[in-house]
Amino acid sequence: MSTGALAGYADWPAYLAGAPAFVPRGSDGQAVTAVSDAASSPGAGADRGSDADRHALVEVLGVRGATAADVRIEREWVVDGVQGRELTWSLGFGPRTRAYLLNPAERAAELPGVLALHAHGGVRSTGAEQLVDTGRAPHPSAARLRARCYGGRTPANDLARDGFVVLVPDAFSWASRAFDLSAPPAVLARLGAALDALHRERDETLSADERFDELSSLHEYGIAKAAGALGTTFAGAVATDDLAALDVLANWPGVDGARLGAVGFSGGGGRALFVTALDGRVAASVVSGMMATTASLVPDYLDTHSWLLHSPGLAARFDLPDLAALGRRVLVQYGRHDELFPPQGMTDADTRLRTLIDARYTAAWHDAGHEFTAVMQDEAREFLAGALIRSA
Repeated sequence: MSTGALAGYADWPAYLAGAPAFVPRGSDGQAVTAVSDAASSPGAGADRGSDADRHALVEVLGVRGATAADVRIEREWVVDGVQGRELTWSLGFGPRTRAYLLNPAERAAELPGVLALHAHGGVRSTGAEQLVDTGRAPHPSAARLRARCYGGRTPANDLARDGFVVLVPDAFSWASRAFDLSAPPAVLARLGAALDALHRERDETLSADERFDELSSLHEYGIAKAAGALGTTFAGAVATDDLAALDVLANWPGVDGARLGAVGFSGGGGRALFVTALDGRVAASVVSGMMATTASLVPDYLDTHSWLLHSPGLAARFDLPDLAALGRRVLVQYGRHDELFPPQGMTDADTRLRTLIDARYTAAWHDAGHEFTAVMQDEAREFLAGALIRSA
């Protein structure tokens, strides 16, 4: 039976109606209480007003406190010195989440954990797999994204070889968490028919996955509209899933919950930005290819980015650098030739972050476009190793 824009998520409205708001945590993992706005200014950072800022961000995004239940190990493998596990869990709404947990094949002590977050890429037929060598031939969409965005690498496996336990979850509305578009609602069906006609005119043939990716990109507008009607936001729904995944990582046997990091490129960088801002347990984070001032993106870059970045109400309280300023240690990687962000907007964000949290902020400028190059990946790994392994 079709449920329109919420096919596959018919239980989402009831979940949102009953789920409590996410409670931000401090660096000790304890819940932090809200403080008066008078004690806070947007983006004040971990040294001043961060508790109030985190609570304000929860309210703006409509983030819920979800818990991963019935966590299962579906498959295990070892490849090139990395032990991998395919996990699934239930969040109480929508389909089960699939994630990949990686660690060094030989380990003797507790290791730091890293939440690795995949990009948006306009591709929802794959999610976490774009970052992971699963010991099997990759999904075609994952292979294309690796070639396009990651220099052909699997960054999560590289991190595991460095000595991290790495968790890579599918995001809300991607891959295992995708909406069912087999019988799309009327508006989406008409848009899909128009796209089909355009492809016929161009003599183009799309695979089933490629057509799903096109439809799901259009469907994001419907998801965002439904989220707003239900008291959350698209970015808040993604953060709800990601924060539940962070809990899975922090509580996994053999993970040192006091040494947690987050890393992501593009949309994954945006996800890392929100997770870091909301949960003080993240001691170090890498935001790659996802930083500029909000003002610089409007209006010319609005259509360049998704609802994940342009969340309703966010700009009234936070600029994007303000979110990064809530992190304990943050590396932001900029591409000088990144076509998705205006150069001045990136420069202004860099300047603001140096003003807000200079001692906790590392900026890295690369002669790159919108990509997470091998050099950038190596730099990100070195940053995380310095913050979470060598500093321990």
